[in-house]
Amino acid sequence: MSSIAGKQPEDNPESAPLVVYYDGACPKCRQDRANYEKLLGRTRQIEVCWFDITGQEQQLRDLGIDPVKALRELHVRDAGGRIVSELDAYILLMNKAPLLKPVAWLIGQPLIRPWLSKRYHRQVNSRLQGSRESGR
Repeated sequence: MSSIAGKQPEDNPESAPLVVYYDGACPKCRQDRANYEKLLGRTRQIEVCWFDITGQEQQLRDLGIDPVKALRELHVRDAGGRIVSELDAYILLMNKAPLLKPVAWLIGQPLIRPWLSKRYHRQVNSRLQGSRESGR
C-alpha cells in the first residue's frame, strides 16, 4: 500500500504532486504505473504519488470516491484537492510527462473524447469481468 501522508501541495500547481488512485491488485494497472513512472523520469516522479486502492474502501469513501467506481475509472487528486476521474484524470497525469502532453491534448478534443471514453469503459469492464471469472 502506498501512502499519501506527508505530501503537501506546493504553491505552484504545475509542480505540485498529483495523487493517483490505482488498482494495485490489477497486473495491467501495475504495468501502467511502471510505464508512467518511466515516462515521468526521476525528476518528475516526486510530483506523482501513487495510492493503491486495494482494501482501502473506507479511505476512498472518506475522500468522496465510490470504491466501485474507483475500480472502473482512474481517479486523481490535484494540488488543489480536487478529485477528477476517467479521461480528466489521465489528462492531468499525462500532462506531468513531457512526452505525453500531446496525447493529453489529443484525448481532450471534443471529437475524440466521447469515442475514447466508450472504448476505455469497454476495456475496463472486460478486465473486471475477466478478474471475476478468474476468482480475483
